[in-house]
Amino acid sequence: MIERLKSLDPFIILSMIGMLLLGVLALYSTSQSDAGTNYFTSQLKWIFLGFGIMMVVAFLPNRIYYDFSYVAYGTAIILLVLVFFIGTKGLGATRWLRFGGVGIQPSEIAKIATLLALARYLSDERLEINRPKVFIIASMFILIPFLLIARQPDLGTALVFIVLALPIFFWAGLKLTTLILILIPGVVLISSFNTFTFIFALLLIVLYLIYLKPTLILGGVYFMLNVAVGFVTPMLWNQLKGYQKQRITTFWNPEADPLGAGYQIIQSKVAIGSGGFWGKGFLQGSQTQLRYLPEQHTDFIYAVIGEEFGFIGVFAGIILFTIFLFRIVNIANLCKSRFSSTIAIGIGTILGFHMFVNIGMTIGLFPVTGLPLPFISYGGSALITNMIMVGLLLNFYRFRYDY
Repeated sequence: MIERLKSLDPFIILSMIGMLLLGVLALYSTSQSDAGTNYFTSQLKWIFLGFGIMMVVAFLPNRIYYDFSYVAYGTAIILLVLVFFIGTKGLGATRWLRFGGVGIQPSEIAKIATLLALARYLSDERLEINRPKVFIIASMFILIPFLLIARQPDLGTALVFIVLALPIFFWAGLKLTTLILILIPGVVLISSFNTFTFIFALLLIVLYLIYLKPTLILGGVYFMLNVAVGFVTPMLWNQLKGYQKQRITTFWNPEADPLGAGYQIIQSKVAIGSGGFWGKGFLQGSQTQLRYLPEQHTDFIYAVIGEEFGFIGVFAGIILFTIFLFRIVNIANLCKSRFSSTIAIGIGTILGFHMFVNIGMTIGLFPVTGLPLPFISYGGSALITNMIMVGLLLNFYRFRYDY
């Protein structure tokens, strides 16, 4: 047994444990200010369960994940569809299924299932990602769960699937020029909120197409597609829920509504800024203990760390995440199996996106999205999902020399 444990990657395990410890310390602090819920005790239970599942995933035969990847994907899609019929509602969205008193969030399961299925498809050496048919089929693996989750609505989690696609496609051999062509409509969508930036973006597209020298028909179709994106954007904006629009507008100017929509971001900035270099001390954060900071156990837990542990605390968290993510990329490079390597990159993308957006959200760099901070925020479904991903990484590291 000792020899089997030695075969696991120590950097992944130790950095994850460091993040878990940072999280439970922050949750212990938030639990002191909320007599109704003990997030600390509850999270410890999820951590122990997660460790057990993680070890099982790490020591299962490597081949099993390849064999059951499509089954897992199909099951995840069925669960996402069931949400619309028997799902439970919370915080204005229907995202949960309950079986015998146990709640599961199908969107979390879909992250892993989609990653497994997409990696299996792209690992076929006979397929070339730059061929239109292959690219379209691979994109459908992403698009189906994206649309189902966005419909719940849960745009924050849905965006994870879009972000997931690009690094995986690039890792699978997608040309950089094609990747840029895929990204351009997103840039046009953002720029279309201002006439000048929209025209400037279209000019850059023309210059890029001149550089690529496509046929006149293909170039014209692509250009008109981007023009259409710009004109459709106002329609998409009108389709957003009121709270979703409010999150975006508040991001630009939270001080415009300091007691309403901008309250979360302002209080988060105050908490982090007041922590200074060393922090106010464990259990001494006024924003946390007096509950001025909303959602401090989930979305804004990093602000709790910033207030009570200061710059040292938030920097320690970033260092742990950096080690963790760099090690994931290293494992992806070490794996001889295209299937394992692709999944490792996908896991790094998912967890890195969560980390980047959540921390950016707490300091006002991004709109409030509701994405939890991996291994630190409170939540059973997200934590179990993340620890399953770690189990997969440990498994792939053990079998890194297998094709």
